[in-house]
Amino acid sequence: MNTRVHFYHNTPDRLALAGELVGRALERGRKAAVRLPDAASLKRFDQLLWTREALSFLPHVPIDSPLAAETPVVLAAAGGDEAWPHADMMFNLADDVPPGFDRFRLLVEIVGQAEADRLPARARWGTYKQRGCELKAFDAELRVAL
Repeated sequence: MNTRVHFYHNTPDRLALAGELVGRALERGRKAAVRLPDAASLKRFDQLLWTREALSFLPHVPIDSPLAAETPVVLAAAGGDEAWPHADMMFNLADDVPPGFDRFRLLVEIVGQAEADRLPARARWGTYKQRGCELKAFDAELRVAL
């Protein structure tokens, strides 16, 4: 299986966009692995999923939870030994290529507006291209395909 990779560039708020896209994925019956840069980002994203809309709930747990295999959204900070319980979709907000990304049907890269976000994203794009992944790019702020 060749992993499809979607890059959302020019994102004003990476966590907010990830929350929106994860919510849409769940509405379609998908499962999502969300890889965040660090523990602080994971905590902020966890809080965002609890508070994003008054009447919505996105079931989620950290990757080390005993309920991870049964929960549609699993969260982990980069740098750990991520043994994801499913291989449907991964959302990567970290600056590196996720280990084992090629197990997933779809990898979503969310890239901020700062140059510090764009440079590592260009390197990841090159890696995915070399690995034969199908790549698509979108401008997250303008909401258009590039």
